[in-house]
Amino acid sequence: MRFLSAGTTHVGLKRQHNEDALLDARERALWVVADGMGGHEAGDVAAKMVVDRLAQELSEGSVEDRLEKASAILEEVNGDLVTMAQGGAKSGTIGTTVVGLVIDEAQFGIFWAGDSRAYRVRDGAIAQLTRDHSLVQDLVEAGMLAFEDAEHHPDANVVTRAVGAKEMLKVATRTGDTRSGDIFVIASDGLTKVVEKFEILDIVTSRNPMQSVDALLEMTLQRGAPDNVTIQVIRVG
Repeated sequence: MRFLSAGTTHVGLKRQHNEDALLDARERALWVVADGMGGHEAGDVAAKMVVDRLAQELSEGSVEDRLEKASAILEEVNGDLVTMAQGGAKSGTIGTTVVGLVIDEAQFGIFWAGDSRAYRVRDGAIAQLTRDHSLVQDLVEAGMLAFEDAEHHPDANVVTRAVGAKEMLKVATRTGDTRSGDIFVIASDGLTKVVEKFEILDIVTSRNPMQSVDALLEMTLQRGAPDNVTIQVIRVG
């Protein structure tokens, strides 16, 4: 398969530093978004470490093999970040969310930890492929919080899983079929907290990936961009 992809990362309008990172390795059908946390330098370190290790160590192969390898890499990074934090080198928490996409033949694989998301657009419909590892998502699924109130909840930014957050990390994965014309979007919550799913669908189905990335970023900035924002759009050819 061939791919047309584009991505961008932006500090936003409220933060002083950009703790996000991205990887576009389309020649290996690999794309990653990492959203660092723990403050400047701590979040920067975590996000960059995740992206660099995946870029260096995640080779080509079947989707299943690559998901297994990605999980192993992230578990190793998790241990390194926990050790770094315990040593006081940076701060009390050095962590990052991550979402990654791999494609091989007619199959895709998603791996993630945290609330960075992946979507697939097909036949005029958009589907979220990831489940947020967040406190508000847990509350919604438990029937303790209405979906429409989740984004405005005071704990909306609390994630329950991230690389570096705890000594043990369980990376979530998902596989599925892909075909020509599919569009994947992976992004940090700097996008998904201010741009609705139906708006993402409208933009990516009416523009090429670079135009889509530019339009999604512009929409985020127009709405105040309270967080760093990172977006990648991948079209399967």
